[in-house]
Amino acid sequence: MTVLDVLQSTTAYFKKRGIDNPRLNAEHLLAHSLGRKRLDVYLEFERDLAEPELAPLRELVRRRGQNEPLQHLLGTVEFCGNIFLCDKRALVPRPETEEFVEFLDPEIRGQKSEVRIIDVGTGSGVIALSLAAKFPEAEIIATDISDDALLLARENAVRLGTARVQFLKSDLLEKVDGTFDLIIANLPYISRHDRDQLAPEVLRDPEVALFAGEKGDEIIRQLIETAPSHLHVGGLLALEIGLGQEPALIDLLHDKNYGDIEAKNDYSDRTRFLFARYG
Repeated sequence: MTVLDVLQSTTAYFKKRGIDNPRLNAEHLLAHSLGRKRLDVYLEFERDLAEPELAPLRELVRRRGQNEPLQHLLGTVEFCGNIFLCDKRALVPRPETEEFVEFLDPEIRGQKSEVRIIDVGTGSGVIALSLAAKFPEAEIIATDISDDALLLARENAVRLGTARVQFLKSDLLEKVDGTFDLIIANLPYISRHDRDQLAPEVLRDPEVALFAGEKGDEIIRQLIETAPSHLHVGGLLALEIGLGQEPALIDLLHDKNYGDIEAKNDYSDRTRFLFARYG
């Protein structure tokens, strides 16, 4: 079979299995199995593939057809221009979270030079490490409740050569000392009642990174209530939230003495982010 034959047959198989973006998935997996860049595959459409080249691809295709996330199969994910390790130890970073980091950029640039930042629920570390790459003068701490996630985040820090981020095991801010100019959090925000509505590959992410409580906003509420003792006056709390959660969370922010509250939409024009200053 030629490279083009394999791409076409794999794409057709993924379509039957209901995989989103079947052609793109096929290209990524073929390039990965051949040790090529995805765009380089286009230059080899007529090349015949030998059995030793096809065997590893078949296994990847089988696993993708069973809804194993593409990022887990590739072992990496691109986020804010950097390549991060990605596996089942932490949530697969989504494009919305990249947009979250983009919104944070001007907020941090408007701060003093020695800004203190904490990323709560860091997962694989993509937010904290992306900000560390952009703002080398910032002091950044990243926390998570999961030992597995923190191990992956530390591996990503080594991979990116970013030793400045301090990783800390903590349930939200429980083990954190001091105050910060910016508290960032992309916490679990899915109700356990909504499990059946999730795509099968999303359910491959760790449950601790997906599900909150009965309503889905319980962990975010806990952070809103505990963050003031760790924020400078005028410090910013930045949250990625679930769909439809903003009215109740905005009311809570008002009740807890936050001001300058602003909700922002994601690329799909759905309210996904909340920003609020304390005091």
